[in-house]
Amino acid sequence: MKVLVINCGSSSLKYQIIDMTDESVIAKGKCDKINLDGSFIQYKCPSKDISFEKEVPMKNHSQAIEILISELTNEEYGAIKDVSEISAVGHRVVHGGELFSESVIITEEVIDAVEKCNDLAPLHNPANIVGIRACQELMPNVPMVAVFDTAFHQTMPKEAYLYGLPYEYYEKYKVRRYGFHGTSHRYVTLRAAEILNKKPEDLNIISCHLGNGASICAIKNGKSIDTSMGLTPLEGLVMGTRSGDIDPAIIKFIMDHEELDINQMNDVINKKSGLLGISGTTSDVRDLKEIRDGGDERAALALRIFAYRAKKYIGSYLAALGKVDLITFEGGIGEFNQDVVEMIVRDLDELGIKYDESKIDTFGKEEVISTKDSKVMMMVIPTNEELMIARDAMELIK
Repeated sequence: MKVLVINCGSSSLKYQIIDMTDESVIAKGKCDKINLDGSFIQYKCPSKDISFEKEVPMKNHSQAIEILISELTNEEYGAIKDVSEISAVGHRVVHGGELFSESVIITEEVIDAVEKCNDLAPLHNPANIVGIRACQELMPNVPMVAVFDTAFHQTMPKEAYLYGLPYEYYEKYKVRRYGFHGTSHRYVTLRAAEILNKKPEDLNIISCHLGNGASICAIKNGKSIDTSMGLTPLEGLVMGTRSGDIDPAIIKFIMDHEELDINQMNDVINKKSGLLGISGTTSDVRDLKEIRDGGDERAALALRIFAYRAKKYIGSYLAALGKVDLITFEGGIGEFNQDVVEMIVRDLDELGIKYDESKIDTFGKEEVISTKDSKVMMMVIPTNEELMIARDAMELIK
């Protein structure tokens, strides 16, 4: 049985087809710059050793999915012979609010409920719905499943998810912490339990999903009890272009001095801040390290700030959990930038957390990176959100 996993952005569409008999990826890639000049599709089929990128006009997501299906079923290099081979489509949906605490089969009622969360994720949820509608149109007989970024965090207690605002704003508008990257944090939790031969409910984990978007999650007995992202993915760590935690009064202060309106200010804290804003050059950690090594002080500062903020969150979640069995690192930075991870966990020996410097060349795969005498184990566990989505889809259509 094969599951097509779809992750729609406003102008992009990432995809994978996973054969659930052995959970192997038989095709993956993305459609990018949808409804923009220079739109293109990337396609990779490992079993046929095929990989290419080509420019194709795509006016909308429906057309992008139509082109995608055409490539997937191509007689020469397609991964499947016919769309009927697809047993289900799993859709990543960013925000489910308080309405969804687990993945669901998509119905009109589910779509209506997702639309009610649009004002909580105006850049993501509408695009997710567009992708769902496009797949329904082209594959009307294939079951569709929604997997929510926020669902894993619905186990947080009120003291963790409520803000210090008038309670009426929560009652009227559901202003609260929701958290994101839930599919990744959940995958890592389940995979860690499997590796350690334990049940998820027997583990306390601090999961660090570090990429261009980054979040840390405190997981107690296999369930999320706190996480760094909030009402939106802006709160928490310093990220690629997002500011992370700031004093709310800064917003009005800068707006007044720079004569910005609220939309311009929102653009600043979401798209022009973080590593990009501090360094003044790039949001990419790989490039920042190269620039830093060339003597650029602001690039070095950006990386230190990123690591320091992550260290602070880890420390706060150590306190929140009381007992921690494992700290995990995943995401593009967490999996492949061992020197940045080393900056984060440096000088935690007094807390019993000891990094094994001999493991510096083992990043990019599942590996224990703490010393044998470390009181808290640390591991790199490459995340696999697509597989988690596919598993949920299969479980639901059974």
